[in-house]
Formats: sequence, structure tokens, C-alpha cells
Amino acid sequence: MAQVQYYGTGRRKHSVARVRLVPGDGRIVINGRDLDEYFGLETLKLIVKQPLVETETEGKYDVLVNVNGGGYTGQAGAIRHGVSRALLGADPEFRAGLKRAGFLTRDARMKERKKYGLKAARRAPQFSKR
Repeated sequence: MAQVQYYGTGRRKHSVARVRLVPGDGRIVINGRDLDEYFGLETLKLIVKQPLVETETEGKYDVLVNVNGGGYTGQAGAIRHGVSRALLGADPEFRAGLKRAGFLTRDARMKERKKYGLKAARRAPQFSKR
């Protein structure tokens, strides 16, 4: 018999996370490594777990993630987005709570491009009158 799986894709900045929810005991595996091994900061671990805590499904699903691109913070945000989308597949009743918490909204903020004549996106060279 085939095992039930729920898929979700999450994005944040330049990170893309492909998330698979499988009924299990609550393990979170990211790129073949455990959550605690992959993310050093406690805040990033909390961000990843937020949708599961919100929907009270923390010990019910194993979360298997492939994530690439961006930095650790962007990857954590992408995983949160992907887990939220996968939970919707598991139970559409979760939509109200996840939407209220803002986990279903794709964060559209991106790094601003550097402009010519400037040192960075908005940083101008030092001005001197003489």
C-alpha cells in the first residue's frame, strides 16, 4: 500500500524549499541532515516549526525537505512557507489559522539591485563641496 504524502513548495528571497509531509513521529530532515544539525540558531529552528505549532500537528508528521539557494534565514523562511502549503494538502481546515499567522503569504521582499554611479543600491559616494 502506498504511503500518503503531502507536498508543498516554499520560497523566500533566493531560497526554494521542496517539502514533503509524511505521517510519522515528528522528525524534521533538511537536505539529509537533522534540523538541529542543519540550523545552528534556535530562532531559525523555531521559524521552521511555527506552522506545525500553529496547527497543533507537531508530532504527527515527518518533514522531509530539500532546500537550496540563499542564506540560512531565507532557507528557514522558505521551509516555513513550504510546510504551511503542505499542511493545507493534509487538511484544508488549517487555512484560517495559517493565513491569520501570515505563513501562506509569499514574502515578496528581495534585495534591491545596485545602480550605476552608486556604491550600493542606495549608498552614494561621499560628497565634498571642494
